[in-house]
Amino acid sequence: MPPVTATNGTLTVTVYRGDAKTLVAFDLPKKAAARLAGFTIAVKAGGAAPYYLLNQLQFKTPADHAQDPTLPANSSFNAPIHKFRWVHVPGVAHQGLQPYFGTYRYTITPRYFDTHGSMQPLDPSTSVTVAVRVAPFQKGHVRLGFTRGFTQSQAFVRHFGLDAKIQPSGTDLIFDTSAEAGSNAAGDRYTYDDAYAWLGFTARSTILDLLDDVVSTKTLQLDVFAYDLNEPGVLSRLLTLAAQGRVRVILDNAALHHNATKPKREDQFEALFTAAAKAPAAVLRGHFSRYAHDKVFIVTKTSGRGKGPVKVLTGSTNFSITGLYVNSNHVVIVNDARVAGEYAAVFEAAWTDAVKAPAFRKLPLSTTTFSVSGSGVPAMDVTFSPHTTADAARILNDVAARIEEEGADGRVKGSVLFAVMQVDGSESPVYEALRSLHDNAAIFSYGISDSTDGIVLYRPKTKGGVLVTGKPASAVLPPPFNQVPGVGLGHQVHHKFVVCGFNGPDPVVYCGSSNLASGGEVENGDNLLAIRDGDIATVFAIEALALVDHFDFLDGIASAPDGKTTATPPASKPQAAVDAGWYLSTTDRWTQPYYDPDDLRYVDRELFGG
Repeated sequence: MPPVTATNGTLTVTVYRGDAKTLVAFDLPKKAAARLAGFTIAVKAGGAAPYYLLNQLQFKTPADHAQDPTLPANSSFNAPIHKFRWVHVPGVAHQGLQPYFGTYRYTITPRYFDTHGSMQPLDPSTSVTVAVRVAPFQKGHVRLGFTRGFTQSQAFVRHFGLDAKIQPSGTDLIFDTSAEAGSNAAGDRYTYDDAYAWLGFTARSTILDLLDDVVSTKTLQLDVFAYDLNEPGVLSRLLTLAAQGRVRVILDNAALHHNATKPKREDQFEALFTAAAKAPAAVLRGHFSRYAHDKVFIVTKTSGRGKGPVKVLTGSTNFSITGLYVNSNHVVIVNDARVAGEYAAVFEAAWTDAVKAPAFRKLPLSTTTFSVSGSGVPAMDVTFSPHTTADAARILNDVAARIEEEGADGRVKGSVLFAVMQVDGSESPVYEALRSLHDNAAIFSYGISDSTDGIVLYRPKTKGGVLVTGKPASAVLPPPFNQVPGVGLGHQVHHKFVVCGFNGPDPVVYCGSSNLASGGEVENGDNLLAIRDGDIATVFAIEALALVDHFDFLDGIASAPDGKTTATPPASKPQAAVDAGWYLSTTDRWTQPYYDPDDLRYVDRELFGG
């Protein structure tokens, strides 16, 4: 699934395929950027009528420029985009809650000002069209899934309203998700299932599809590592399997998830499971030294040809309402007996030794890096914690060294894109490497963390990278950007992935449940994958771009909190921009950083579109 590129000799368009989304990048020679007004992006999905992607800005006086009055003033037809790339996620602004998956045709047209600063009509002869398939990502025996993670967005408010509920208050552990949850400003009513399908995106369908397959196939059984566990659809399916004697669960019992006096959600599930279970189904509670932090499904075939472990699901996504519908997260399914077998061995060891860290650290499962490749599976390394201090240091130092290699002399332009829950507050050579990235002009670095410390926003005329926070709501945002749900359910960015050299000779993405911190690798049950595949690395890179671009804007307009803000009537981003006096420029000055070799945006244009 390499990127698709097309050119008309002047404009070059490159489209990268992500998970149910695309990165559309464009490039022009510098001379062709003279009087450039931006780019119009038309999208045609299947046999449906085409539509134009929307800008958040418009011209101050649209009538001074070539316009289609039947389209919004902020349509990219009327208000071309002032960027050289765009991440398109169907279902955010067009197509509603269930977007089309299939062939998309992207038509990119550069737009120009005349000598008086008025945008000229669209000239189809300058356009370039690229056709790609947009769908949930699968390559060989690997399937990926991502949560949408955009509760802090106007798209969420538009679909579900400002007062949207993530879950009913004071309800039972397993509630009716088909019940009405609210309505949006347009008066459209929606259920919890509607909201969950949109928020959970491909991660939710990936998880539920796997569970449904196990439920419907009597020759399959399931072993589960769970940390947070309270998503009603997941719980109901696990209870069905429990009643059939086809599931075992290792469930964290650290204080966050266990209280004998005031039972936590996980305690409530344990009681329901125990009451329903038919042997050998069982729940085992434990937390190694600190947490049983894995989020893993292991599918085993119990009879017939191919008997044994056959498939594993892992990633950063907790099987919880927060994990699937608030956090930004990923899941990875590997349909391979070799990989599933290693995870199964880890489960059996933890089960046999009652989830004890000292016993596990002594096993080859803890001390060995397991490597597989071929037969539909990319080259992949997997490690399982808890480790000894020495083994943890070795594993994390290897990740840090790979990050630093991207800036080595003689390599192609290095790139590191990441989304990690934190880059500070814990000892880790990986965190140190990520924190120092943004001062390294030899590496294009683009990252997001849940932490509000150490933020580095775009600085004109510098090659330094960007690090944003997924918690801009901790600062004060102007209307309508302060009109995002205060869900109060933990982290926005819960990912733990780092992508190195996605389009280089040695692409790799580090992902899984590991927080990439020294303490976690020594004390927690976790798994860390290093997947060496350009297509998979690209998918994760696009996720990082989408998150950073979204929160970079919010971080850039935030101010220090004063505790005195009051809610104002919600408005659209385009209207808010008008109210704030933000408009598209009527010169080509916006293009200058993209052609300045000493500016990050020059590197950005060349890396993705050049």
